Amino acid sequence: MTPPIELFRLLSCGVYVIGVTDGTQYNAFTAAWVMQVSFTPLLVALSINPHHRSYAMLKAGENFTVNVLGEEQRELARHFASPIADRLAKFPWRPGKTGAPILSQALAYLECRLEENYPAGDHRLILGRAVGGALLRPGEPLLYRDTDDMDGASRLFPTQF
Repeated sequence: MTPPIELFRLLSCGVYVIGVTDGTQYNAFTAAWVMQVSFTPLLVALSINPHHRSYAMLKAGENFTVNVLGEEQRELARHFASPIADRLAKFPWRPGKTGAPILSQALAYLECRLEENYPAGDHRLILGRAVGGALLRPGEPLLYRDTDDMDGASRLFPTQF
């Protein structure tokens, strides 16, 4: 039987930097579990570990940005996945109209307001209403399958179903 990790790596998804703020603090983190879930209204789903410090900011501020990374930005994705305190310090960014960080070097971004927050196993499923966004430059998006085991997820998968 095929191990779950080999099958789940075939699920297509991009790599994003999620920007959050509670109005006084800012943070950003790398995420792959992001997708559109509705046309009317425009809704985006995001999966986040509730023990991540950004979750408390997202919950308090009720806004987030989805910064789309380009295929050449693996090191940027790795930086925002690292456990350093101020991940935004080294990169140019600006607050969007919701206040959440927009990375200057992203391909594109969406600004979202929190709509719903649901339990989802060891994560929380956040639904956000897209309230703005822009294409910042042309390019191809970075895909999760192309990041190898950058996030260490291979340690978390069960060896069988």
